[in-house]
Amino acid sequence: MKRYGFLSIALVAAITLGCNANDSRDANANNPSGSAVGTAGTNDRNAVSAGDRDFVRDVSVANMAEIELGRMASERGANAAVKKFGQMMVDEHTKAGDKLKPIASQHNIPLATELDDKHRDLRDKLAKLQSAEFDREYMDAMVDGHEDMLDKLGSRVDKASLEEYRASVTDRVTGEQVKAEVDAKAILPEKSDNAITMSINEWAAELYPVVQAHHVAAKALQDSLKKRMTN
Repeated sequence: MKRYGFLSIALVAAITLGCNANDSRDANANNPSGSAVGTAGTNDRNAVSAGDRDFVRDVSVANMAEIELGRMASERGANAAVKKFGQMMVDEHTKAGDKLKPIASQHNIPLATELDDKHRDLRDKLAKLQSAEFDREYMDAMVDGHEDMLDKLGSRVDKASLEEYRASVTDRVTGEQVKAEVDAKAILPEKSDNAITMSINEWAAELYPVVQAHHVAAKALQDSLKKRMTN
């Protein structure tokens, strides 16, 4: 009886090994590349990462703040150039937001619906100021705000093309008017295998030169207002 038991066990093992070998051959036939069979890689390339969600939230808050504060500057600013800058913020950041909305909507990424504490405090602070004091504080905030925005966008673009762009940009200053050569070099998005991340990076790369031009203009206006104080 023991001999027959051993023979039965050996027969079962042989059949199992044969089935496993057949399964492996079938899998390889269906996957001639020899790569692992599964969908994990595909899912990863179409999933929304926490980093993407955080980035969209942060830039949408900043964008909303630029529009709201810009509207305030266009109405309350004492200096004509400050009022004009404020209106530019409303117009161009509205366009930027409109380009981000379909990307966020397509992938169910929530956009900010209200200002965060930092920007709410800034809005409330500016709302209490008048005339030249408002202009100075607003332009100081615009310089700082656009520096922060450039840092965020810069994390999403190709570093080599960004350095080339920065080296090529020239600022022409005539009085209070500043124009940045924003199209001197194209800024490329940072490459990603994730299609959602790539679409967000492309948005960031397109917006970077616009925000750079805003920063240059804000800095020139800031300097101009400071010189008027000392004269």
